[in-house]
This record gives sequence, structure tokens and C-alpha cells, in this order.
Amino acid sequence: MRKIWWKEAIAYEIYPRSFMDSNGDGIGDLQGIISKLDYLQELGIDVIWVCPIYKSPNDDNGYDISDYQDIMDDFGTMEDFDSLLREVHKRDMRIILDLVLNHTSDEHPWFVESRSSRDNPKRDYYIWRDAKNGAEPNNWESMFNGSAWEYDEVTEQYYLHLYSRKQPDLNMENPIVRQELVQMIRWWLDKGIDGFRVDAISHIKKLPGLPDMPNPCNLRYVDATEGHRNIRGIGEFIQQFKHEGFASYDIMTVGEASGIPISQVDLWIGEKNGAFNMIFQFEHVNIDFGPEGRWDCAPWNLAALKEIMNKWQTGLEGIGWNALYLENHDQPRSVSRFGDPVHYHKESSKMLATFYMLMQGTPFIYQGQEIGMTNVEFNELSDYRDVEIYNFYRERLMDQKDIEDTMRRIRYRARDNARTPMQWDDTVHSGFSTVVPWIRINPNYHEINVAKQISDPDSILHYYKMLIALRKGNEALIYGKYESWLMDHREIFAYTRTFEGQVFLVLLNFSGNTPEFIIPQELSKYSRQVVLTNVEHTSQNKDTFEMKPYEAVVYQLN
Repeated sequence: MRKIWWKEAIAYEIYPRSFMDSNGDGIGDLQGIISKLDYLQELGIDVIWVCPIYKSPNDDNGYDISDYQDIMDDFGTMEDFDSLLREVHKRDMRIILDLVLNHTSDEHPWFVESRSSRDNPKRDYYIWRDAKNGAEPNNWESMFNGSAWEYDEVTEQYYLHLYSRKQPDLNMENPIVRQELVQMIRWWLDKGIDGFRVDAISHIKKLPGLPDMPNPCNLRYVDATEGHRNIRGIGEFIQQFKHEGFASYDIMTVGEASGIPISQVDLWIGEKNGAFNMIFQFEHVNIDFGPEGRWDCAPWNLAALKEIMNKWQTGLEGIGWNALYLENHDQPRSVSRFGDPVHYHKESSKMLATFYMLMQGTPFIYQGQEIGMTNVEFNELSDYRDVEIYNFYRERLMDQKDIEDTMRRIRYRARDNARTPMQWDDTVHSGFSTVVPWIRINPNYHEINVAKQISDPDSILHYYKMLIALRKGNEALIYGKYESWLMDHREIFAYTRTFEGQVFLVLLNFSGNTPEFIIPQELSKYSRQVVLTNVEHTSQNKDTFEMKPYEAVVYQLN
């Protein structure tokens, strides 16, 4: 297995609008990030992933880009970014940016020209179609609910937008478009950034002819009928971005690639052939989707989670590399989803961190995850900011669905759960800003904040520091072979990591109960030394013992 810096790194995702406000306008910014770099360095972070900071009208929180080579006014200037880049590198950390290739803003100059007339040279930069039988060109649904088509009265055609109507999809079949994007990629890399997280990359190829889909609303994992996810021929596009954009630089590339089956990982992340170093797969974070998709909140079980995680851990062994995560800017808070934030907030937050950060792959921490930030339960729709929420609410209202059930779903699933301001301390506005922030702060910031946890040696924050140090100090926890144990146990998740004679056993109780652990016979020959635990652990060398609620314990086996 090839050893390289991005496999050994700990990454931290920053959502800049909600991280730290430096100028008192209620919006986080680049100077705010700079002011917290020492905090991230102390935590043990190697790579900072910054969500979009490009010029944007901000319809979808910066993922609608109007200028790839400028900075959104809310966040500062290009000089501020250059300063951030210098300060990150000064601390021996690296920085990667979000790369949005599937779509632009409708205010991008390319689209302004494209919609100006049917014969404009940039018309073919986007996907335009005539009406079909007096209606939209096909039945495709937007990821944000509603039709994926928007009618343009000037040229009397529809344009495709898989996301917001203000995010028209680029026509990747046009080689000039791809070349324009390659030039932009190289511009940023020549500036000195250390890589990209590539947004929605599995959607850049559309099914030829754009036919109707039998089930356009089904956006769950791997639906072969979809016309715009992981379509045959996409390899040509992603390989071009690799060879003409990425390959000449020592960088880290992570594709956000929903719907990629493990059978295709060589194309995407193979050590030799892959277009990216790693991908974010979605199976484990889709585990609580119901029959109606992501807004249908369904119970999940540990057996299914084991199956998914084990499949990716073993399936990529010797082929590619995992990107490990439980949270990001699009996902609800993990302790509210997979733990117990009410009765076992500290224990379950620490257990979940141990669960994913010691697997094979590069761990990504989302801002606030290291202090156990939770979902927020806004009662009023007006407290939310995400365009996706309002589209969902409107569609449910039109279908005469129960409003309280709609709000329950929003409170559980909303992307805004991850976008409330970072909770730095218990002063007014949680130390994030001196004024009312752009979105409401989670009211629990008085109890859950960085300042309080820095002074508490038993805090979630300190546990993350110990966990990071443990991983960095043992190659077995980076490069070691993964093997699962107790697959039939309903409450305990167990796995080992083995490398060059080193063996670690990770035990995790995913419940508030006290299940009995019986060590597998194959492991009983070893003596065991506790190297990390989230609760007081007194059963070091017992072959049978009761695990405490949400207990996590890491043994080194000798």
C-alpha cells in the first residue's frame, strides 16, 4: 500500500458563513477563519476544507457561483484569501477548496450570455431544450424538489437545473466547457492551494436524449433508472479533469460522488487509475431514509450500518482509499442522529468519533462536531435559511400534507442543522459574532461550547485530541487491515486494525443499554492494554464483561 500525506491527514470542514465573524456583520468570513487557525492546529488538524467562498448571489449558500476566480463580498477579498493561504501553510497545514463543476449561478457571465439568444456562442455551455407536448422537456425532478426545468421567456426554451432554479447545469458534453473548467482548476492550484473537494461530481454526465425516468422522485442510493447520476461515459470527463487539471500537482482530491457502486471504485479512486484520491460515498448517511426518500425519516439498525461500513472498508482494501465522515454541511448532526444527545451526550459523541476515525481512510471532522454540537429544533419555518427546506415545504403544502409532520421532518433532516453558528463560548451570540447572526444560534450554546470544553479534561474536545494523537502515533490505525467482529451482535460494533505486527481492537456500544461482550476466541490469545476509552473502563483483560451505555474502548493487543 502506497504511503502518502493525505492518507495520514486529519481533515476539518469549515462552513465559512457560520464559523467565525471577524467584522461584526453576523456572517462568518475569511479573517474569522484566520483567527481560529491556532485552535485547529492545537486540535491536530492537517487539512482544512473550506466550503465555497467564490463570488455568488448566495441562493444556495455559495454553491451557485457567479465568478470562480473572485471572492464573495460577505467573506472578504482575494487578498484575505491569500492571507489565509499563507497563514495555513505557515502552520504546516494545508487547505482545499470546494470545486463546483456541475452547475454555475444563473448570474455567471457564461449563463447571462447563454440565455441572451439561441445563437449566442455560449448557448451550448448549458442544457437548453424545447417544450415537449406543451410541458417541460422531460419529467426530471430537482434535488431540491419540483421540476428540474425552468422556462426562459426571452428565448422560449427551458434550461436544466438539477438543484436550485438559479443553478443551471453546465453542458459537460461541450469540450470547450470542460477546457474552461480545467483552466480554472489550474489557476487555483498555481495559486498554491492543496486540492479540492469536488461537489456533485457524479451528476455531470446526463443520459443521452434526456429521456423520462420511471421514478423521477427516487433519489436514494443506486437507482439505475436515473438519468443524471453516474451515467455511462462519465469516466471520460473525470479522467480529463484528473490528467489535465490535477495530475501535475501534489494535492488531495475528494469527490462528492453519490450513487457510485463499489464495483466501480477503480475508475473513481483506484490507486493507479482513479480520477480522485477518495470519494464521499453516501450509503451510511442514507441509512435512515424511508420509502419516500431523504425527507422520510425511518428507523435505522446497527446490522445495516455494519454491512455498509464493512463493505467499503474491505472492498477498498488494496484498491483505493476511504473518506471517513459522519457529518458535513449537508447532513444533520451525528450525535442527534446516531447517538443520544439527551441522556448520553458526552458518551455517544465520543463513541461515534471513535467509531469512524479509527477505520481505514482519511477522517473528516465537521466544524462543531468536535464539541458535540446537536441538531437545532426551530419551531418557525422563518428561522430556516436553506432554499431546499422552502421548496420541500411548498411541495408538501401543495400536496395538502400535514404541516406538523412536515416541520417534524424538517427539524430532523434540515441541512441547517449543520449550519447554525459555531459555538465558541457562552457569551452573547456564542462568541461567533458581536451582532445577531445570519441564522439563529442553537440555544444550547451555553452548555455546549469550545471555551467550556477547553477547560474540562473529560470533554468531547479533549477526547478528539486524544483520538487524533492515537491515530497519528500508530500506523496500524492508518494503514492497517480492517477486520470486523461480532457481526450478529445487535448493539456492539467491533473491529480490528492490523499492520506489521501491531493489532488494535475497537469496541463500540451503540446503545444506552449494557450489553455483554464476549471476546472472540481468535482474539482471546492476546493480552490487552487499554489505550483509549470514553468512560472508566475496569475490564481490561476479562474475556466477558458488560459494556456501559455508549462505551468506546480501544485495546492494543499483544
